[in-house]
Amino acid sequence: MDDKALIREALEARKMSYSPYSGFMVGAALLAKNGKIYRGCNIESSSYSPTNCAERTAFFKAISEGVHEFTAIAVVGAHCDAKPEEFGYAYPCGVCRQVMMEFCDPKEFRILTAKSEDEYTSYTLRELLPNGFGPNDLNQQA
Repeated sequence: MDDKALIREALEARKMSYSPYSGFMVGAALLAKNGKIYRGCNIESSSYSPTNCAERTAFFKAISEGVHEFTAIAVVGAHCDAKPEEFGYAYPCGVCRQVMMEFCDPKEFRILTAKSEDEYTSYTLRELLPNGFGPNDLNQQA
């Protein structure tokens, strides 16, 4: 799948955002190694603490279906009154990056942040989380 198609999926996922409090709508499209796409949107709660980001929603959907290998994710976000191309890039939060670290190769997994299909950035997880803590860190002997 090409980057533009993955971004289109994230733009569609954004439409499902439940963000009545912040008004900030985020969509994510997670590409599994098997080629399947898992969409996610942000889901807010009036108490804020149980709010879930679009990226984690996509990951948790895939993981709940037994999929644990991923190659890329596209993220699109903007206030509900703005088009994504009118807003800056929406990057994954630290918690989402840490979830990615659990399931993705930081040198290979790509994170696309997009305003549109034609205007986007691409980073590896390692670039956005240079010293992340992952499963391999627990296996190191002192």
